[in-house]
Amino acid sequence: MSADNVKLGHDLNEAVTALLVDLPIKAASFIVTIYGDVVEPRGGVVWIGNLIETCKSIGITETLVRTAVSRLVSAGQLAGEREGRRSYYRLTDTAQAEFAEAASLFYGPEPAVRWQFVLINGPSPDEIMQGLERDGFARLSPRLAVGTHPVPPLPGRVIVFNAELATENGALREFAEEAWNLPRFAEAYHEFAVRFGAFSQRAGDCAALSPFDCLIARLLLVHQYRLIMLREPHLPKSALPDNWPGEEARHLFADLYSLLSKKADGYVGRRFVNEAGRLQETTPASQHRLDRLKSR
Repeated sequence: MSADNVKLGHDLNEAVTALLVDLPIKAASFIVTIYGDVVEPRGGVVWIGNLIETCKSIGITETLVRTAVSRLVSAGQLAGEREGRRSYYRLTDTAQAEFAEAASLFYGPEPAVRWQFVLINGPSPDEIMQGLERDGFARLSPRLAVGTHPVPPLPGRVIVFNAELATENGALREFAEEAWNLPRFAEAYHEFAVRFGAFSQRAGDCAALSPFDCLIARLLLVHQYRLIMLREPHLPKSALPDNWPGEEARHLFADLYSLLSKKADGYVGRRFVNEAGRLQETTPASQHRLDRLKSR
C-alpha cells in the first residue's frame, strides 16, 4: 500500500503515514489487532463504528470492515449484539482466551522454552500439519512435528509429547537451521526494526503526535509485531544464529508501546464505546501490560 493511495479518516502525522508505505494490511487481521490491543483488556466488546473509524484511517473501507467482521463471526471469534440502532461485537470466550494467551507472549518477559513433539495419527495428516507449521512448529516427517509454542486445539487422534533437552550444543543450532526457515524470520524482524526505528527517530518523544496518531501508530506496531511473534518458533538462544534480530525488535516494541500508550489510551477512553458507555482509558489488564513491558 502506498502512502499516497491511503484515504485517511483523520489527518495523520507524516511520521505515522510513513509507516503505511509498502505495508499491505488485511481488514480481518487488523481488526483482530484492534481487539487484541484495545478491546480485550477492556472487556472484549466494542461498537462497530469505532472499528470503521479506526480502519478508515489506514485505507480500509467500511464495506471491508463489515465483511471482515462477518467472517470473524462465522469463524467463532466474534459474536454480534444490538443496542437500539447500534451494533456491537464481543469476543467469544474461546477468542478471549486465545487473545489473553497471545498478550502474555507480546507483553510479558521472554517465554520459557518448552519443547513439544506432536504425532498425528489417522488418515490425511497434512491439513493438521499445515496448521501446526503456521503456529511455528517444524515438520520432521509427514506425521511428526516439533515446536516450542503451546499446542493449538487439535483432534483427538493427535498425541503430544513434552520433552526436555539433555544437552545444548552446536548440534541444536544445526538442527534448528534445517528444521525452520530462520532467515525468513530474521528478515521480518530486521524489516520491523528498520520501519519502526525510523518512526521512532521521526516521532521523537511523540509531542507532535495527536492522541489518534499515537493510537494508529501503536496498532500498526502491534500488528506487525504480532505477525512475526505468532509464527516464529521461539527457540532458545543456543539454537539461534549469532546477532539474532529478534532481541532488538523486542526492545524496540517495548519502548515504543510504552511511549505511545498514554496518548493512545486517552483517545480510547474518550472515543471508544461499548453497550454500557465509554471504554475505560486504563484497566488493571492494560496497566499490567505496561508494567510487564517496563520490567523487561
